Amino acid sequence: MVTALYYSILIVLIVNFVFERWLDYLNVKSWSTELPPELRSIYNEEKYQKSQEYQKTTHRFTLVTETLGFFATLMIFATGGFGWLDGIIRLHVSNPIFVALLFFAILGLITEIFTLPFSWYDTFVIEAKFGFNKTTKPIFFLDKMKGLFVSAIVGGLILCLIVWIYLIAGNLFWLYSLIVIAAFSVFMAMFYSSIFVPLFNKQTLLADGDLKNSISDFSVKAGFVLDNIYVIDGSKRSTKANAYFSGLGKKKRIVLYDTLISELKTEEIVAVLAHEIGHYKKHHIYLGLIYSLISTVAMLYIFSLVSGYPAFAVVLGSDVPSFQLAIISFGILYSPLSIVIGLGMNYSSRMHEYQADRFAAEKYKGEYLASALKKLSINNLSNLTPHPAYVFFHYSHPTLLQRLKKLSEIN
Repeated sequence: MVTALYYSILIVLIVNFVFERWLDYLNVKSWSTELPPELRSIYNEEKYQKSQEYQKTTHRFTLVTETLGFFATLMIFATGGFGWLDGIIRLHVSNPIFVALLFFAILGLITEIFTLPFSWYDTFVIEAKFGFNKTTKPIFFLDKMKGLFVSAIVGGLILCLIVWIYLIAGNLFWLYSLIVIAAFSVFMAMFYSSIFVPLFNKQTLLADGDLKNSISDFSVKAGFVLDNIYVIDGSKRSTKANAYFSGLGKKKRIVLYDTLISELKTEEIVAVLAHEIGHYKKHHIYLGLIYSLISTVAMLYIFSLVSGYPAFAVVLGSDVPSFQLAIISFGILYSPLSIVIGLGMNYSSRMHEYQADRFAAEKYKGEYLASALKKLSINNLSNLTPHPAYVFFHYSHPTLLQRLKKLSEIN
């Protein structure tokens, strides 16, 4: 049993890594140094070459970081590092909840230290080289400290609660854990933008003027009650633009990046918001929560059936069964099923994007949405020719060309 489980975990780790590299290879092969005919109305030659160079640079960087991460995980697994860490903690702590908390805290801290130089290089070398980075060094380190603090407080509380349930609930662990995770998911959906975002960014109400009036007029026309339109200072970290919808019920709000306002015309911004409102009107936010919870149910239920096997701890180098070692072993073995579930969720998400695009085209003007999508893709140096297999496995949004084609059919 132990030997079979050990090699099963090893095979899953290796196959997952090789499979991702194969998808990367296909994606790289789909790049072309020559501007494809279908992109000539979107890109000029100079901008296209810059986007290709950006994609190549980020791909090489990702290949290095993921390869190092893979071999680090493989080494820790093969040498029993997870079990060793668990044993060291148990020499000083006896409470199983605190053991789990310290175990994941130490792993998280080691990971953060290991990835810090790569995060620095990505921000201050790659993103800066291509004109995206606006982050200062003080902001970079302050963001890291705030992120660790939030993860420690929020993640630590949720982890303690889940481990406590694991210890006392027996076969009903999956059900009680699901209730906790569902409640937390709803809480985050409602309050993320108002509680956590302000820790990192300043949000201000959109000033009176043509843009606010245009957005309000469309909201009334679309039958969407919108009291809160905020502008976030994304430009203090990056030139990349974005907009998003957050909240549920009376807590819903739309957030515009200041970079989006500076890059797009008023009609284009309204079209982007029409798309976001389309997600709400089509109930995509609620459907996304439901799909996520269904996925969580599957994972928790299967984990509750097998987590008590001592072999889950033994293969990681420990003879003491525990929640933390069981979740690591199970998480690796579960990853192939997680990929399959993710395929369904990504497909559903892509369909939702088409539906939101249609809503924007029918309720507002499709040509303005198409224009906005083109500008955002150009300014963000997006990959416009990803391989279909890569899109199938990884993309939660359709490609730009796919969205433009669908929009042209509506118009």
